[in-house]
Amino acid sequence: MNDAEYKRFTDAAATCQMTNAAFLAYAVDKAARDLTRTAAEIATEREVLNEVFAARRHLGRIHGLFNQVAKTLNSGADAPHLDTTAQAVLSAARRMEDAADALLTHRDGGAPA
Repeated sequence: MNDAEYKRFTDAAATCQMTNAAFLAYAVDKAARDLTRTAAEIATEREVLNEVFAARRHLGRIHGLFNQVAKTLNSGADAPHLDTTAQAVLSAARRMEDAADALLTHRDGGAPA
């Protein structure tokens, strides 16, 4: 548990007017009583992270393709749809950055990055 997680945990215990040990026991018991929801929340986060990593790999491949386009343009060829394609890739990259920022904010409990 990092410092931010520990603070969130101790703050939650204090808000509930419980000791850390009592709050932890309550939280563990609550999670154990609803394994379907607990497993679903963990699986959902894992799936989201897997998708983010997959998208990052795809953006890396696109980077390689743009290098090939640059090589082709340098040889005198034409790429009539390059500007539109570049804008679409830039938009996708920005959405990926926004998604990564949102995940980090969620992980950190809404604390600014």
